[in-house]
Amino acid sequence: MNDVPLHRLYRHYSELPYSQRVLYTSTLIILGIGYLFAMLNLFHTYAGRAGGNPMMLSYQDIVVAYTGSGQGSRLESALRGPMSNMLPPDEVGVVIAWVQGGADRAKYDREIKPVLDKRCMTCHDGSNPHLPNFNGFDNLKKVTERDTGTDVFTLVRVSHIHLFGLTFLFFVMGLMYSHAYVRPVWFKCTVVALPFVAIVLDIGSWYFTKLYHPFAWVVIFGGAMMGLCFAFMWVVTMYQLWFSRTPPPVSQREIGDIPNVD
Repeated sequence: MNDVPLHRLYRHYSELPYSQRVLYTSTLIILGIGYLFAMLNLFHTYAGRAGGNPMMLSYQDIVVAYTGSGQGSRLESALRGPMSNMLPPDEVGVVIAWVQGGADRAKYDREIKPVLDKRCMTCHDGSNPHLPNFNGFDNLKKVTERDTGTDVFTLVRVSHIHLFGLTFLFFVMGLMYSHAYVRPVWFKCTVVALPFVAIVLDIGSWYFTKLYHPFAWVVIFGGAMMGLCFAFMWVVTMYQLWFSRTPPPVSQREIGDIPNVD
């Protein structure tokens, strides 16, 4: 498999004009930074959801995120878990006491809204579909009800965003990576295809986790597979763009006399 002739349309990075190589490099840098921030946001959103260590992301955190804790409300679970360090202890106590007391409108206007405006509205103003909307009593009331995890309609809204965004991301990465000289060919093709399989496994398992908790492992596996494929394609592409020698099969071939074999 390692001596498969080069396809007649294949072009190695060394055969591309410098303008295209600079374009690829710039895109890789921005996508790499963006992926890093996405991972940080993912960690911040889910780590500690089950009430454990907020600096560790666990299987139980994923289960609670999609199925709920079954105890108390989403707001109470967050304030006792990943959001426990976002408010001073006395303000956390006030909000939790309000939730446990029935979450009435009068106390919300008098005591709760000022706390939320001061501490929470920067992130929970409704602009981020991944975070609960605290803008107004009616929106806040939804997260004071029993914690059943992310509702199906929220998952649907987030799913189409992820499906479009991740597909575009890995199409761009795969397109740049396709110029790399990697053998065997089946391995190269597998690396290109795996992220798309992982996207389906990951997003599909959001819904199945609500029905059967062990699907949370599939969510973790899908996310890890995407991350590994992204990192591998990023490193290989950047290395072969600028730091590796031109592979002998590329430098020795005669343009125009190349068999049409992948």
